[in-house]
Amino acid sequence: MSSAVRTLSPDDETEEEKQLMKKWNSTSFFSKLAWRNIILLTLLHPAALYGLYLGVVSVKWSTIIYSSLIGYWSGFGITAGAHRLWTHRTYKAKLPLRIFLALANTIAFQTPLYVWARDHRVHHAFSETDADPHNANRGFFFSHMGWLMLKKHPYVTTRGRKIDLSDLKADPVVMLQYMLYIPVVVPVSFFLPPLLVSYWSGDPYWNCFFVSLTRYVIILHSTWLVNSAAHLYGNKPYDRYIGPVENKWVAFFAVGEGWHNYHHVFPQDYKTSELGGYKLNITTMFIDAMAWLGQAYDLKTVPDHVITGRAERTGDGSHKPQESHYQNNNTVISKSKSNIDTSTAKSMSNIDTSTAKSL
Repeated sequence: MSSAVRTLSPDDETEEEKQLMKKWNSTSFFSKLAWRNIILLTLLHPAALYGLYLGVVSVKWSTIIYSSLIGYWSGFGITAGAHRLWTHRTYKAKLPLRIFLALANTIAFQTPLYVWARDHRVHHAFSETDADPHNANRGFFFSHMGWLMLKKHPYVTTRGRKIDLSDLKADPVVMLQYMLYIPVVVPVSFFLPPLLVSYWSGDPYWNCFFVSLTRYVIILHSTWLVNSAAHLYGNKPYDRYIGPVENKWVAFFAVGEGWHNYHHVFPQDYKTSELGGYKLNITTMFIDAMAWLGQAYDLKTVPDHVITGRAERTGDGSHKPQESHYQNNNTVISKSKSNIDTSTAKSMSNIDTSTAKSL
């Protein structure tokens, strides 16, 4: 379990929540199961294992390479798109990049951008409480994938209504994807990628189909590790009073999303980490490349002295100051960067020790 246990006070419950909780507590465990998701996930994993088998004994290397490239593209639709752009607004993107990321997100098939960003904002607002969709205090399996196998806790829905989503509703790319998602996502995610890979590599379509399922499951678990392992196993250089941790393995599999203690303290930083360079943070490299191409701009960062001050105040003592990201990456167009001023950064992350202890 996470070392940071937060609770929502029953005194804060609305009448609606009291009624919903009464019904929730009287409902059997089996009635809370999301059977459609359980069936789909149960069928998906053996199919993905078969795809892995084909990848070892049957398909060409070109099939694996093309499938991996599509996997990275779909992954960026989650990390650079749904997470860093649309959930946290850590940078701005021009229309071509937003369309590119929305299509990648559709291939990733992890709910529409609107839903993904909404749920993730709820996660940050109520992290590790019953209002957190994947509350790590309910154990590794629940926070990893079990939360998808159960109906949402009533608090997730009721507290989620308080989250401001006006920026998402005002984005035509987000809302168009949301409107078209149901009829489009299955062919775009499951049938188009293997069709393209089969055409490029010459391997039979169905072999490419099962390899694509393997790619899909790997991306799913890489994302889920951020919700589970990155809240349970690692150090806390920036805030020892919260659950999220720094986890290098998660950063590797989730292309830069494993520096989670930093991210929960400074969610406004487009790098989601203090790291200099691109080591274990390929998503930052992608965003910087888009900035160089003029597609990404207003990349938000946090001043070094604010980071160090916070680490000294609430960290667990494991903090090692990193080289400035921009000392290591001179290819980024300077006008695309926007350091958050000191007062703003402090106001967004300055939870003093006594407050942190009470969470």
